[in-house]
Amino acid sequence: MIAGTRESNLAMAQTLEFKRRFEEAYPDRKCEIKGITSTGDIDLKTHLKDMGGTGVFVRELDDALLRGDIDVTVNSLKDIPTFIDERLTVPAVLPRADVRDACIPVQLENLLCGNFLGTSSVRREMMLKACMPGVRLKPIRGNMNTRLSKLENGEYDAILMAKAGLDRLEITQNVHPISKEKFIPAAGQGAIAIECRSDDKETIELLKKLNDEKTYTEVKAERDILRIMNAGCSSPIGINAEVLGNEMRILAVTFVFDSPIRIDTTFPLSEKESKIKEIADILMNKKD
Repeated sequence: MIAGTRESNLAMAQTLEFKRRFEEAYPDRKCEIKGITSTGDIDLKTHLKDMGGTGVFVRELDDALLRGDIDVTVNSLKDIPTFIDERLTVPAVLPRADVRDACIPVQLENLLCGNFLGTSSVRREMMLKACMPGVRLKPIRGNMNTRLSKLENGEYDAILMAKAGLDRLEITQNVHPISKEKFIPAAGQGAIAIECRSDDKETIELLKKLNDEKTYTEVKAERDILRIMNAGCSSPIGINAEVLGNEMRILAVTFVFDSPIRIDTTFPLSEKESKIKEIADILMNKKD
């Protein structure tokens, strides 16, 4: 098994987690890791929303997968476009980590008017403007270690990052999680997706053994809402689904219209399909 991944420390940490789980599940098989540089890793100046479409962190990996250079790719699910090439599929997601955003090195509410806060996410930008309009936003690009270095060098007063990535790199100092009710996470946040070719039936069957059903149910609901809305992973939309026994809770917000539309609803899992359509309609301002 050859697993392709971006070359950042976080991407490698996620792929090592996949390698460990794969080799534990199949002791007679080995997993080789192949690093691939993505467009999003090369261009560190352009804002993500201006980089010409979706999938800037996975295009090169997808190409390598389709050429047969690798067997699977390992990515943060939120980096995978909502609409993927029909020649590719995601048969497995690993158990989800912390879905929350985090502020470093101070608590979000302790930022002062005029402070510079770094983020590359339109979703985070819009939520920050809604709750703390006096804080000045400043784009920041690069992997987690690069961003932390920029913070340490005084280029920013604080930065926003995904708590899951910080946890996977064992970065805990001055990390202040933000409640998901206040900052609704991106669809798929905290989940690691394993992608392969749709016609590779053997690999699909192998990966299914690694799939975490609870996480898969949650992230599928989140991404289904985005699909119905015809929205991408870089849209100013937050969606978080959580399975709670026989129920599902969905938090969602969109900043597509003049005023944000927010949803906090819990319903039986048996009603999931109809509720997802209903939620998407509300977020598209089609239903009260």
